[in-house]
Amino acid sequence: MKKISAVLAAAVMVVAMASMVFAADMQKGTIKSVDAKTGTVVFCAEGTTTDMKLTADKSVDLGKVKAGDKVEVSVEKDMMKSMKAMPAAKPAAKPKASVGC
Repeated sequence: MKKISAVLAAAVMVVAMASMVFAADMQKGTIKSVDAKTGTVVFCAEGTTTDMKLTADKSVDLGKVKAGDKVEVSVEKDMMKSMKAMPAAKPAAKPKASVGC
């Protein structure tokens, strides 16, 4: 009975690890160009200088994005599974003038 439990536990661990390997990778970066006709975008992830040409999944609306937009994408191999716009950076607040002597 202990052998069956050990084999079953090992099988569950292998399946769990395999699903993590095939999970989509979330990346933040900038859209360099969009080709809605072919369903592709050129994307540059933050912290890199390498552009990636990604094919957009049918569920991704490329009409909502343009070159220069900051986005977060879900990438699986060379396929963009999802995309969401990142909020624009807020300008730094101006320091208040000191009051008094």
